[in-house]
Amino acid sequence: MSADFVIRIASESVYAILLASAPMLIVALVVGLVISIFQATTQIQEQTLAFVPKIVAVLLAVLFFGPWILSTLVDFTFQLMSNLHQYIG
Repeated sequence: MSADFVIRIASESVYAILLASAPMLIVALVVGLVISIFQATTQIQEQTLAFVPKIVAVLLAVLFFGPWILSTLVDFTFQLMSNLHQYIG
């Protein structure tokens, strides 16, 4: 295996991880922003008010985007395994 192959595999892996985690990160960012605006306007500084809605929103995002995330990771794994035989030798 060459260094270019390893770098390409690592790059594709990072891209797949970012693609798979993006829906949850975006949902957590939006919910966190809404909660922060709510806390700033009402001057309520309770820490659990920030974490509990984010956890619930991320769990709902996992349920909603789960099939897409799974198909993305399966496609990446299939592509990796099908192209791996070309570089081993």
